[in-house]
Amino acid sequence: MRRLLTVKILLFSAFFLGHSLIASAKEDASDGSKKDIKTEIKEYIDHHLKDSHDFSIFSYTKDNGEHVYVGIPLPVIIWDDGIKVFSSSKFHHGETIAEAGGEYYALEHGKIYKTDAEGNLSHDEEGHITNSKPIDFSITKNVVMMVITGLLMLWLFSSLARSYAKNNGVPTGAGRFFEPIVIYIRDDIARPTIGEKRYKKYMPFLLTIFFFIWFLNMFGLTPLGINVTGNIAITFGLALLTFLITNFTGTKDYWKHLVDPLGDAMPWYGKIPIYIILVPIELLGLIIKPFALLIRLYANMQAGHIVLMSLIGLMFIFKSWIGSSLSFFLAFAITLIEVLVALLQAYIFTMLSSLYFGFASEEHDHHEEEAELAHL
Repeated sequence: MRRLLTVKILLFSAFFLGHSLIASAKEDASDGSKKDIKTEIKEYIDHHLKDSHDFSIFSYTKDNGEHVYVGIPLPVIIWDDGIKVFSSSKFHHGETIAEAGGEYYALEHGKIYKTDAEGNLSHDEEGHITNSKPIDFSITKNVVMMVITGLLMLWLFSSLARSYAKNNGVPTGAGRFFEPIVIYIRDDIARPTIGEKRYKKYMPFLLTIFFFIWFLNMFGLTPLGINVTGNIAITFGLALLTFLITNFTGTKDYWKHLVDPLGDAMPWYGKIPIYIILVPIELLGLIIKPFALLIRLYANMQAGHIVLMSLIGLMFIFKSWIGSSLSFFLAFAITLIEVLVALLQAYIFTMLSSLYFGFASEEHDHHEEEAELAHL
C-alpha cells in the first residue's frame, strides 16, 4: 500500500511538472511570434533552478494572448533610502514595474533594479545591467522553505521528546521511524569518528544538519520547484557552520598539528625546508575541507534537477508516443534515484562533518609520547 502511494505521488509530480512545462512552452513573445521549444525548455529549467520572489505553480495563456500566472506571491523587502515592503505580485513575474514609496523597481533575472516609471534599464558593453540595486532582504521561496523545514523539525522532534517522557523512553507515532535514524547517527557516525569522550557536544549539530538537508532535498522533489540545496549560497552557509565549529572547538593538539605536523620527530632546523611546503598545504586543507562539503552537495542536487527537468522537456521535443513515453519513464526512474540521493547527500555531509570534528577534538597522550622517546 505504501509503495503504491509513493508511485502515485511520483507520477503526480511528473505530470504536474510536465503540465507546467507545456504552459511555459506555449508562451508567445510580445511581438506575437512563438519561441523555439528548446529555448522555452531551457528558460523553464533555469527558472526552476533559481530562487525567486514567489511560488510559481503553473501558468497558461488565454485566447486573447493574456498570460496568467497561478502561484503564491511573497513579500519583497528592500532597503533603498529606507525600508520598502510590497508584494512580489506587483512585478507580475518581471513583466511590470513595481512602485513603492515613490520609487520604481524592475525584476530582471531574479534581481531587483531601481528604474524609472517606464522601466528603462541601461546596459554596459557586455550586456550587464548598470542600474543601481537596492539591498534585498526579501523573503524568497528558498527562505520560506528553510523556515518551514525548521518549524517541521522543531515540531517533529519536540513531539518525539514528549513521547519519550510519556512512555518511559519508548517513542510513538512518527517517532518510531525517526528514532532508528537518530540512534544510527549517534552510534555509527558520531561515536566512531569523534570518540566516546567528546561526541555528545556535537550531536545537536549533526542531527540538525542531517535532517535539515534531508528534508530540504525531499522538498526539492515536489512540483513546487524548490531547489534550496541546489543553491550554492545555502550550501556555502552550511559548510561555513561546519568550518567554524571545527576550528573554534579544535584542541591544542589540532592546531599544533597544523603548524607543526612533524612534532618532535626531528630537530627544528631540519624541519624548516620541509615546512616551507608542508605547513601551507596543511593550512590550505582548512579551506579545502568545507569547500568539498559545499560543492559536493550543491553539484549533486543541481545536476539531479537538471537531468530530471531535461528528461521531462524531451517529451515535448520528441512529440511521439515512443520518444515521449521513453522520456517519461526515464524521468520516473531518475526521480526514484533522486529520492535515494536526497538521503545519501544528507548522510555524506553529516559523516564528513563528524570526521572533521573528530580531527579537531583529537588529543594525544603526551606523557606516553615522552615515555616512548625516553625509552628510545
